[in-house]
Amino acid sequence: MIWLASLVVLLPFLAAFAGMLFGPSLTRAVRGVPGGGPGVIACAPIAVSLVLSAAVASVVWRGPGERTGLLAVVDTGSVPIRVGLQVDGLSAVVGLMVCCVALAVQVYSVAYMKDDRRYSSYAAFISLFTSAMLLVVYAGDLLVLYAGWEVMGICSYFLIGHHWEDRANSRAAVKAFLVTRLGDVGFLIGVIVLGVGAGTFRISEILARAGELPGSTVTAAALLLLAGVAGKSAQFPLHTWLPDAMAGPTPISALIHAATMVAAGIYVVARLYGVFLLAPSALAVLGIAAVISMVGAACAALAQDDLKRVLAYSTISQLAVMAAGLAVGAKSAAIFHLLTHGAFKALLFLAAGCVIVTAGSNMLAHYGGLRRGMPVTFWSMTVGFAALAGVPPFSGWFSKDSVIEAAQHAATHGGDEKTSGGWFAYAPPKAVDGPVWTYRLDEGLPGGVAWLVYLGLLLTVVLTAAYATRAWLMTFFGEPRGSYEIREPSKFMSWTVAALAVPAAILGFFGLGASELRPHLGASLLSVLLLALGAGVAFLVWNRDPALDPARALGPVRPVFARAFFVDELYAMAIVRPVEALARHVVLFDRRRVDAAVVGTGAGARRLAGLVRIIQNGNPQTYLTGLLAGVAVIVAAVVIFQ
Repeated sequence: MIWLASLVVLLPFLAAFAGMLFGPSLTRAVRGVPGGGPGVIACAPIAVSLVLSAAVASVVWRGPGERTGLLAVVDTGSVPIRVGLQVDGLSAVVGLMVCCVALAVQVYSVAYMKDDRRYSSYAAFISLFTSAMLLVVYAGDLLVLYAGWEVMGICSYFLIGHHWEDRANSRAAVKAFLVTRLGDVGFLIGVIVLGVGAGTFRISEILARAGELPGSTVTAAALLLLAGVAGKSAQFPLHTWLPDAMAGPTPISALIHAATMVAAGIYVVARLYGVFLLAPSALAVLGIAAVISMVGAACAALAQDDLKRVLAYSTISQLAVMAAGLAVGAKSAAIFHLLTHGAFKALLFLAAGCVIVTAGSNMLAHYGGLRRGMPVTFWSMTVGFAALAGVPPFSGWFSKDSVIEAAQHAATHGGDEKTSGGWFAYAPPKAVDGPVWTYRLDEGLPGGVAWLVYLGLLLTVVLTAAYATRAWLMTFFGEPRGSYEIREPSKFMSWTVAALAVPAAILGFFGLGASELRPHLGASLLSVLLLALGAGVAFLVWNRDPALDPARALGPVRPVFARAFFVDELYAMAIVRPVEALARHVVLFDRRRVDAAVVGTGAGARRLAGLVRIIQNGNPQTYLTGLLAGVAVIVAAVVIFQ
């Protein structure tokens, strides 16, 4: 089992290595194959990893339980690093999702990036990105997980800035790298605090010993880990990098938003959930940040003119829904939404790529009437928007309803022990020499936070339905607003999108096997009514004049929403500009003081050397004259003073 998981991680890494070294040279050997050598190297290994990850998931499904394997031990002199993998239900299903989306992105990219002269390095970085995320998923040691965590960061930098000739792309890549690194500083410190406190970095042992650690240690570690989670999963206040990252190629947006990078933060919280349950203050912080992120990002999505930025803010909002589920104890529901979101968000981004290729623009104002000439993209994207909005019976409805039901339960039955099972109880692995500890979430999460999360989720349902309906109507209905030919793009692109529409439509039914994931009448009816309210208002505003943007109904608040409440401007004023001013003063001081001292020392040495070298000019007559003058002076001195 562990060797299968190791191969799942290793194959994309080898594909990245081979693609960097041999990708272009293999093109001659595989003439006629789409994508050439780089395409074969990119797609074949991840396809094998998908098969192996499915085998891993099948074994875990037939025999639930945790499997661990130790590959090597690194002796650090204090707490050793155990390089090993851990496979259980959580890692098996997330690993399968990562491989599915990564394969879809690689196949789609064969056509989308066919004219790119640096396609080989692009495909190689996607493989490395995928391998790093799989390492995070299957890691059995926190430091091994952190290694994959950081490799994803550098891969995102190179992939977002792939078209580095455009200044906006380069700036977006740098911004993504710096903002996520800011959060990763706290994440690394949290890993160290947790590992040193528990005496091990092995995840299963940390969870087993967490109940024995001082409360302050657990709380500090959980809060520090949340800094990294906020950066990677683009949650408030470190969310600003994700919309700008849309400057990169569209398949990269699909990969980042659906299966890697942003999913890593939510996954880590779920993986270390026993630690967070022992830190109610950390869960409260997670819940409050989730509410701000989900509502704020949904408002921002409602006013965006760029289709990709609509989906980007949607991702921030949906990740916050997952974080909210974790905050109220609904781990299963949060992971279920992570899986369904991976399916429908990959579908939406790749379908958006089809639209962008056809229209030659990202702007919603340049679309309209595309359903007539792009039926495959239209129906596929309709499935994606329906799943995003939570239309029954599409996948997003099942998973989002589970989170809402859990939040309602936490808000209304916070102290009722009879109803505090299921989502609201956690029993971590038993330590070898320690007791099993149990913690109920309702003992620590403030009731006000639970109500805030619940109401935030309900408001998000309305806003999500509104912006999804707006984008759908402006893209596919009304009269065409461009002079381009409306047609489907390459079959590689349209078939990939159609394939992704299947899990986006039916994945929710797989949750019916778990009681906590089944729809409940009260929460389901309420969410459907709120969905109808948001979608209905958007449709009525659009229907008044289909040629205009329904966002005009926002009136004076539209600029505020469009600029995402001016958070970027606030950061620029409070952080960026002062740092730039300080940098200018440092440069000026360096030039006028440090450099002046160095240059002045050199100039003084040159002037002194010029005086000294006068007597060493290479002229024998000067030397002879000096010698005779010196002898004359000596003789005169002897005669005078004798």
